[in-house]
Amino acid sequence: MSRKICAVITARPSYSRIKTALRGIQNHPDLELQLVVAGSALLDRYGNAVNYIEEDGFKINERVFMVLEGENPTAMAKTTGLGVMELANVFYNLKPDAVITIADRFETIATSIASAYQNIPLIHIQGGEVTGNIDEKVRHANTKLADIHLVASEDAKKRVIKMGEHEAKVFNTGCPSIDLAKEVLLNPEFDFNPIEKYGGVGSAIHHEENYIVVMQHPVTTEYDQAREDVLKTLYAIKELGIPTFWFWPNVDAGSDGTSNGIRSFRENENPENIRFFKNMEPQDFLRLIKNSKCLIGNSSVGIREASFLGVPVVNIGTRQHGRQRGINVTDVPYDKEAIKEAILERTLQTNLASEHIYGDGNSGEKIAAVLAKVELSFHKTIAY
Repeated sequence: MSRKICAVITARPSYSRIKTALRGIQNHPDLELQLVVAGSALLDRYGNAVNYIEEDGFKINERVFMVLEGENPTAMAKTTGLGVMELANVFYNLKPDAVITIADRFETIATSIASAYQNIPLIHIQGGEVTGNIDEKVRHANTKLADIHLVASEDAKKRVIKMGEHEAKVFNTGCPSIDLAKEVLLNPEFDFNPIEKYGGVGSAIHHEENYIVVMQHPVTTEYDQAREDVLKTLYAIKELGIPTFWFWPNVDAGSDGTSNGIRSFRENENPENIRFFKNMEPQDFLRLIKNSKCLIGNSSVGIREASFLGVPVVNIGTRQHGRQRGINVTDVPYDKEAIKEAILERTLQTNLASEHIYGDGNSGEKIAAVLAKVELSFHKTIAY
């Protein structure tokens, strides 16, 4: 009998973090994939990631609407509480043999609680990393609730074991998003027009020869600074005049401040070199990054996929503080001149080496192989 593995996707970036693992589970003869799509992954204002999931041929077993308006710490807490209640019912009805929770977004703790409290073995992907904000607290809490740990690096594996998890239940499978980056690295040709395919809003930028990409999210522990922070980056990008693809933020505390800053800047400044997008298919997004001169902002894409792709990155602020990074990353504070200087320096760099910090591009198959054979048990093996 096949093992029923239930994966819960709660947000746009979580899909790229799990896509090839879903494919590996779906194709494995000893596994049955159950898929739950929840949270902002269902909402148009955050990119409607559910459309890409369905277009890729995955069957969705359940949809869970759980996002409260407000985009502040209280709304985050209430959204998570709703998630616990709704997902508890979903798991009760689906009766999976194990549940997968992904990485460190604030609402992923709802998946972990709803699974662990019902004695359903919990699998945590991408534990053991360090960032220094609320995501790190959630990530480590997911680790302590989980029974099986599928980490993305040797550094993360060591940290999870030091947290008291038994070595036999910790596997360095790499990050599934690196699998997508590998596909792009093998075929990097920029074979689509982003504006024709995805629309976006703003100026009709001319990106054929030279462009940069910006993805800046609020920091949940600094959410009241989100508007001011994004304006510093916006003015830096405008003054540089380089054609720019800019992506809207995730649904975190402070995202309303980031979004408000972007909207007011567009209306007041009408930047001729920036076009704004909600979302793209994972491979298209990575191909866009691969062919760019530089990625700017504070997304983990700059730390993970960009290091594998060999793309220069200007990482702004504290959101990725403490996370292991490659030679492609330059760290700067929220300062307009510092951001401009770093971008000008990084855009001159070419042919950066591909680094395999977060995997070699075969994570999906590795994850499926582990899940088909590992002992699934919610009884902790003490390793203290």
